[in-house]
Amino acid sequence: MTAVFSHGRLRLYLLKLLDDGPKHGYELIRLLEDRFLGLYAPSAGTIYPRLQRLEVEGLVSHTAAGGRKTYDITDAGRAELRQRAGELAALEADITASVADLSSLAGEIRSEVRGSVRDLKRELSEATRQTRRTRWEAPGWSPRPESDAGPNAELLDELDQRLAAFTAEVGRLVRARRFNETQLRTAIRLLDGALDGLRRLLR
Repeated sequence: MTAVFSHGRLRLYLLKLLDDGPKHGYELIRLLEDRFLGLYAPSAGTIYPRLQRLEVEGLVSHTAAGGRKTYDITDAGRAELRQRAGELAALEADITASVADLSSLAGEIRSEVRGSVRDLKRELSEATRQTRRTRWEAPGWSPRPESDAGPNAELLDELDQRLAAFTAEVGRLVRARRFNETQLRTAIRLLDGALDGLRRLLR
């Protein structure tokens, strides 16, 4: 859970969201994810226990239909919101600041991902050129007709195609901005690991 919701503040924000109208748990998760621009999304294990506690305290109630619970704020819940209006305003300000910080961090990490992709592409392209140069310059080698180029040429072409597809797909995923911080850092480690593995393979 993001630090801005420490000390029971998520409970208060759930009341605020329910004050806008009845919602089921999934809707609350999506609203929180949207509020944080997709950079944070609470799990069901974070949201539902808090809704249950709010219900026990009489601050929310629920109705069930089609196997899904829809939660609504009670009069007691609205009274708590009014009593804690100042705290809620401070929470909103903290969320705004947190979103700005997360967006900045995500931008930095995305730049690192793009840099790792560029490095990987450069290394693979150089390895491909080196492999072709080695074949051409090998003693006793003589060019053959294109139709008789052999399996290496086909594999090199396939490597080029796979590399282009890989780069395009990573670029698409990064532009979609659906990564959270943990996923972005993991992506960087995977790219760096792939690059190190190729360097060792092609030495």
